[in-house]
Amino acid sequence: MYLTIQDALPSKILYTLGPMKLIRRAVAFIILIQTLTVVNAQDTFSIVAVDSVTGEVGSAGASCVDLMLFFPNYTPDFLGDLLPGIGAINTQANYNATNQTNARTRMLGGDTPAQIISWLLANDVLNNSTNRQYGIAALVNGSPQTAGFTGSNCLNYKNHVTGPNYCIQGNILLNQAILDSMEARFLNETGDLACKLMAAMQGAKVVGADTRCANNGTSSLFAFLKVAQPGDSTGSPSLLVTVKTPGGSGIEPIDSLQNLFNAVTNCSITGTPILTLPSLTIFPNPTTNAVTISGKDVLDLKFFRLYDMKGRLLREERVSVLPLQLDLQSVKAGVYMLELLSPSKRTHHKIIKQ
Repeated sequence: MYLTIQDALPSKILYTLGPMKLIRRAVAFIILIQTLTVVNAQDTFSIVAVDSVTGEVGSAGASCVDLMLFFPNYTPDFLGDLLPGIGAINTQANYNATNQTNARTRMLGGDTPAQIISWLLANDVLNNSTNRQYGIAALVNGSPQTAGFTGSNCLNYKNHVTGPNYCIQGNILLNQAILDSMEARFLNETGDLACKLMAAMQGAKVVGADTRCANNGTSSLFAFLKVAQPGDSTGSPSLLVTVKTPGGSGIEPIDSLQNLFNAVTNCSITGTPILTLPSLTIFPNPTTNAVTISGKDVLDLKFFRLYDMKGRLLREERVSVLPLQLDLQSVKAGVYMLELLSPSKRTHHKIIKQ
């Protein structure tokens, strides 16, 4: 199933005849060259994931690059590479098609995600891996494996987070909360892999998630989501939805992506994004027994939920005393997701039990 939205490009200035026409074209050419540098330099937030039960592999992402204006032949899913029944690779931040092809070749050859990244760093096509970013998820002998990499020279804010079957990465981000929100939404969604990917994208629907799009009033300018079944042909995933919007339109690509997604799936992802509260403190973290949650942002806290990293709800309780003391003696050592809820706020935070 393939669905695409390409919103109408706003009217452009009509060039007049004479010398002014040449001047304007020269200026336009300079702007184009500058933008090409930016496009080739970075892409923003994305996720790769696999499902070991169904054998599905998937990828989703978005960026504040005007593909309609400068790269009309690019499809929005260009940075995501799916190998049906095997894995998914996202290559971004100074995107290079040859590096992407090399990653695909290594995965087809049987390399694990960690081995693929190690090879890419040692064999970068331009001998500079410091401005690359990779996210890889694969089914290795039927079990999920993941790996991520963020080069030191990618543009801030930059980072990646990995889980048992997913990797989320981004650069030029508003803050770490964008990645945390994507992860929390992915884990908490109970639907299939496609539903979980769409939920992750909704987690990044924040104005200026890609900071270049703050003035546009959107998270990004293009977005995509695709999932391949084990029996799909390479390059023809069962699900592919893509959106391109022009700069200055103020159209939120993730909303448009959601509309397309809803037309072909049975899950509906809604709600506001989950953002970190700056005055909130969780201490100590990591912890051996308990954590204390305090700060002015907890004054109207009503409930908390504790999830494991597979998205399973472990505990749900009403908050009666502040600051909140959360006893973790009954849970095993590991990483957990803490959801805090108030009438107007909903946030997620990683808790590490040692």
